Amino acid sequence: MKVDGSCHCGAVRFEAEIDPDRASICHCTDCQSLTGSAFRVTVGTPAAKFRLTAGEPRQYVKTADSGAKRLQAFCGDCGSPIYATSGDELPPGEQRWIGLRVGTIRQRWAIRPAKQIWRSSALEWVPAMAHLETFAGED
Repeated sequence: MKVDGSCHCGAVRFEAEIDPDRASICHCTDCQSLTGSAFRVTVGTPAAKFRLTAGEPRQYVKTADSGAKRLQAFCGDCGSPIYATSGDELPPGEQRWIGLRVGTIRQRWAIRPAKQIWRSSALEWVPAMAHLETFAGED
C-alpha cells in the first residue's frame, strides 16, 4: 500500500510503501515515554521503500537495556515522532526496516493493528476502555 504523511506542522513529509498487515501496537515503557501516551502504533516499511519528500527530521538514539540502539526520528519544529529504525550497523545482507508512526500517515484510517507487543507493560486500564463514555469531539 502506498502511503504519504507528515509531522503535525508539515515541515517533515514522507512517502512509503507499507504492508498494512504489519501494523502493531507497542506497550513497552520506552514507547509510553517517547509518545507521552499509553502505547505506540507503528507500521513497518523496508528502508528502500521509504523516502523523505520534505524536511529533515532530528534524531535521538535510544539505547535499550540489551545495548541495542534505536534511532528515533522526529520533527525539530513541532516534535511529532515520525519513525524509528535500528541505530546499529546491520549484518551484511540484512535489510533495514523503518517503523512509521501511524498517526503521521495520511491514510491511517486504512491501517488496523494486527498485533500487540510488550503487553506485559500495558497500563491496566487499556483493555477496559470500551465502557468509557465517548464523544465525537471534545465534550
